Amino acid sequence: MTFRSETCTIPSIVLNDGNVIPQLGFGVFQVPPDDVYSVVTAALEAGYRSIDTAAIYGNEEGTGRAIRESGLPRDEIYVTTKLWNSEQGYDSTLRAFDVSMARLGLDYLDLYLIHWPMAQADRYVETFKAFQTLKAHGRVRSIGVSNFTVGDLERVIGETGEIPVVNQIELHPRLAQRELRAFHDANAIATEAWSPLGQGTLLDDHTIVAIANQVGCTPAQVIIRWHLQLGIIVIPKSVTPSRIAANFDVFGFELTREQMQAINALDSGARIGPDPATFTAGM
Repeated sequence: MTFRSETCTIPSIVLNDGNVIPQLGFGVFQVPPDDVYSVVTAALEAGYRSIDTAAIYGNEEGTGRAIRESGLPRDEIYVTTKLWNSEQGYDSTLRAFDVSMARLGLDYLDLYLIHWPMAQADRYVETFKAFQTLKAHGRVRSIGVSNFTVGDLERVIGETGEIPVVNQIELHPRLAQRELRAFHDANAIATEAWSPLGQGTLLDDHTIVAIANQVGCTPAQVIIRWHLQLGIIVIPKSVTPSRIAANFDVFGFELTREQMQAINALDSGARIGPDPATFTAGM
């Protein structure tokens, strides 16, 4: 499967189940429900062919409408949503999936993710088994997780016999997640970055700005390019059409080895979001 915009072929990642995901996608975290239709429409018009939402975002309905009314064939748009923490458990997962699909108005989902492990609740294994049922019935093409630690991944693999195709995690130059990425690589799990721009906190970093000036592009483009060259799936978000388009325009340049190393050196282990090991919202 090749994903194309009007201007380019979008690089893609082959997942461990043989399905293919665009390496650059568009996230709708914190996009208000009233705005998401126009924002997703702008993203698709800019060339994005992968849209990432979640039940807790409250914007699945507008996201699905924009996809359905885009004029693009369904199989040319890769759609991800996520199960919220309060719905974990086998039967509750199946019910929550039906609700998400009704909101999206789609016949199938490309990728379904467990939003957080919620290890204290001890339900993510049975939740993943429900995901396996959805996949077996053809309702979901691929199943994965989000914010899972190495220990969480080892347990879900060991107790379900299936390796998640993706672990979507907070990842940006200040939180490069090298140890977790190494585990992913060793187990054929694709790494997907949420908050890839550090929720904007990296855009005025001196190193990033200097490289942007050298390359002749925006700081956001530099950071997105860094993710792409590391082989990471990246889903930047913006509600401004010009920035949505600019963040997609990252295929006409490459960062040098020295520039990549300079960005790598920014890693301090600093999180913006919560720690997956202790996060319990919605439990």
